[in-house]
Amino acid sequence: MRQIYILLLLFLVLDRASAQTAYPGGEVPADTPKLFAPGMLSDGLSNRDFAISPAGDELFFTIQGPRFSLSAILHIVKQNGKWSKPEVAPFSGRWRDLEASFSPDGQWVYFSSDRPISGNEKKDFDIWRIKRLPGDKWGEPENLGPNVNSAKDEFYPSVARSGNLYFTAELPQGRGSEDIVVCKPDDAGFGKPELLPEDIDTKFDEFNAFIDPDERFIIFSSYGRSDDMGGGDLYLSRKNENGDWLPAKHLAAPCNSPYLDYCPYVTPDKKCLFFTSNRMNTGFKDGRVRSYKEIKKILSNPGNGQDDIYWVKFDIELLK
Repeated sequence: MRQIYILLLLFLVLDRASAQTAYPGGEVPADTPKLFAPGMLSDGLSNRDFAISPAGDELFFTIQGPRFSLSAILHIVKQNGKWSKPEVAPFSGRWRDLEASFSPDGQWVYFSSDRPISGNEKKDFDIWRIKRLPGDKWGEPENLGPNVNSAKDEFYPSVARSGNLYFTAELPQGRGSEDIVVCKPDDAGFGKPELLPEDIDTKFDEFNAFIDPDERFIIFSSYGRSDDMGGGDLYLSRKNENGDWLPAKHLAAPCNSPYLDYCPYVTPDKKCLFFTSNRMNTGFKDGRVRSYKEIKKILSNPGNGQDDIYWVKFDIELLK
């Protein structure tokens, strides 16, 4: 009996150690949202959106300057069980790039960028993709063409296993100034964007949607709904047994807050929900008198009102 107890204890220790190396920062998600990888990804700068490869060995996030003055996709890889430090992704750093996401098979990375097409200077953001090649190499970035992209901005691509591409668009026929649309693959690449049902796309702004690879659920942000807590909140819609989208449900606090909560992402194992928030820590409004040193520390650390990446345990069954 004692040997079984020791083996069980060893298994639990090894399982927790494995979980701690699964992501940078050496921690595991909790039942309530917390900063992700403090000091590494959450460092007081404006860090937002997140995606990890299906193999779990590389991830992307975005770092931005004030008022969108710059935006670069950062890249981290895991080798021999250890995560590297963030570096600018091989295909980023020159133009404003953001919101990288993997295809379900890990062979493509989709992202939004204002980079030029064929030598013409771009002024709006388009959806692009780049092929992952053997030996840590990359192909050339591809613009997804005029069916997907327009003279206005397209953001936050998320790809399903079917090849359906979901993203944020500003359409003339849209219900709000921003809507979530889907482009379905065809022989020429992708068809024209289609609005999602009114249970998701409304007269308010809907944006930055994560699609479950099997399209069983979608998580997105919306601003202006009656249950919006402030700056824009996260919502989840599921499909019923007939494949129809159900009315979107507001995620409870503390996932949502009086600040902007957006850029949702669920890991391939469905165990973690990542999202971006510009919520501020309680140190700003606790009524204390502070020294200059204390003020400087608050303003230069995460929770200072710039974008930070948070994560929390995710269980879709609990959201039924």
